[in-house]
Amino acid sequence: MKKLILLSFVSVSFLACDEEVYTPKPKGYFRIDLPEKKYELYSDNCPFSFEKPVYSSISRNPNYSNQCWFNLDFKSLQATVYFSYEPINNNLDTFLENSRTLAFKHTVKATDIEQIPLLFPEKKVFGLVYDIKGDAASEYQFHITDSTTHFLRGSLYFNTVPNQDSIAPALDFVKKDIEHLFQTFQWKKS
Repeated sequence: MKKLILLSFVSVSFLACDEEVYTPKPKGYFRIDLPEKKYELYSDNCPFSFEKPVYSSISRNPNYSNQCWFNLDFKSLQATVYFSYEPINNNLDTFLENSRTLAFKHTVKATDIEQIPLLFPEKKVFGLVYDIKGDAASEYQFHITDSTTHFLRGSLYFNTVPNQDSIAPALDFVKKDIEHLFQTFQWKKS
């Protein structure tokens, strides 16, 4: 009888080990089809011009009377770069401090804020980029100035819950477009 019980136990043990173990699928994100990089000149009634991606569009908020406050919309990526332009009237320090304050408001969620200078002295284009790491609401902010007359500020936002992993491909893609904007940015002659 003991041999029969032992044989039954061993048989059941082998059958139990033969079952397939279920492993859940790892969490993934949707694949994003990114458009081919192509640019066109943007020049409006504002005192600057730059090349913008053809797959983006310019929109204006009707609540702002300043036509140089506009948005660069990347509808397929659910991203927007918000631009605000102000003329300098002995208040450059105020604009610079406001830009820094707005960028550093994201330190609550940011793991790092890298500050990258923009220097194109031949075009009188100077500025600073705030590359914000982590799950912050805005991952990329910047300002551009000629240091005497003009000040332009921009900030990138995605229309989604901040998650660095899920937006990484789109973020890298849009950052390259903004960097192209820096390369082609020009102040208009007065």
